[in-house]
Amino acid sequence: MVPHEDPVAADDLPPLESVRARIARTARIAGRKPAAIELIAISKTQPAEAIAPLIEAGHRSFGENRVQEAQAKWPALKAATPGLRLHHVGQLQSNKAEDAVRLFDVIHGVDRPSLVTALATAMDRTGHRPDCFIQVNIGEEAQKGGCAIGDLPTLLDTARAAGLPVIGLMAVPPADTEAAPYFALLAKLARDHGLAGLSMGMSGDFETAVMLGATHVRVGTALFGARAG
Repeated sequence: MVPHEDPVAADDLPPLESVRARIARTARIAGRKPAAIELIAISKTQPAEAIAPLIEAGHRSFGENRVQEAQAKWPALKAATPGLRLHHVGQLQSNKAEDAVRLFDVIHGVDRPSLVTALATAMDRTGHRPDCFIQVNIGEEAQKGGCAIGDLPTLLDTARAAGLPVIGLMAVPPADTEAAPYFALLAKLARDHGLAGLSMGMSGDFETAVMLGATHVRVGTALFGARAG
């Protein structure tokens, strides 16, 4: 679906610049503005010293999937560099909702009514209202988080009624399969429910996601390299 990037040109660029260039090129092919796509550098398991070069290069959006790990790294990084945006991209336990609301600017994994309630309570208590994505189990996989497709209308109504600032949908397609049909389905669901945000696409498929309307792509390995273990 996405034309091949010139491998020589891509190899000549550092990882951050390479990913940015690939996003920009794909966006232009799709008739979109590159600035409409937010690149989230997935920094989970990465120490602060590995994150610092991206911040120094001007990158401002990062993603973590564990509240406790993020609490250990990001308060100091955010204090040192105003304007950083921190995204929670994993499954969130309801008992961590207040900690997440205090630290994160965006929460991508709202997937059940109990979490909606916990987040709404935490937002009211703290006065901080991070943007939220409803996570959809787009491949209907038992081992993955996300609400069932059939439950999306009810969960979305519940989240809106609770006052959550829902800006879009998020999904992770099944591994080792063509992602495009799942991205297209998520985009249709978002349109059907009047949502502009689409959090989809990772290191192996973010160009396909951009072609199909992603507004946020979550890229780790292509920026930081493969995680140990």
